[in-house]
Amino acid sequence: MKRKERQNLRFVLRYLLEEKESSFDVAMAIDVFEHVEDYIGFLRNFRPKGRYKVFHIPLDLSVQFVLRGSSLLAGRKMVGHIHYFTKETALATLNDSGYQVIDYAYTNISLDFHRYGWKNRLMRLPRKILFAIHKDIAVKILGGFSLLVLAE
Repeated sequence: MKRKERQNLRFVLRYLLEEKESSFDVAMAIDVFEHVEDYIGFLRNFRPKGRYKVFHIPLDLSVQFVLRGSSLLAGRKMVGHIHYFTKETALATLNDSGYQVIDYAYTNISLDFHRYGWKNRLMRLPRKILFAIHKDIAVKILGGFSLLVLAE
C-alpha cells in the first residue's frame, strides 16, 4: 500500500482501538465485527476512529443457509464467524451503536470470483437471476452476499 500513498493519502493497518488519539477521515472494518465477542462494544469504541466508517459485513443468515445448517457451522469453524447477520440486523446493529448509515450496497464474492467449490458454482446462476429480479429477496433466500456500508 505504501506505493499508493500520496502527500494527503496514507494507509494504516493496525489495531486502532488501543490508540487513544488516532482519528482518520475514513476508518474501515472489513469483515471484522462478526468475529468479535463483544461486537457492540467494538463498534462503540471504533466510532471515534474516523469521520466516515466503511464496514463490510457478511450476511450469513439466509433461508438456504439456515435450512442447510451445516453452512453456518462450517463458516464458524473455517472463518471464525461467531455472530450472524441479515441486512436488517446489520444496519440495526450499526444504528444501535450510534452510527448514521449514509449508504449501503450488496457485494457478492460468489458471483465475482470463481474459486469456490461446486456448491457455490451451482448457486451462481440462480443467485444471478434472482438478484437481477429482486436483490433483497435473493439475499434473504439464497445467501452468499455481504453488505458494504458507509456510515458516519
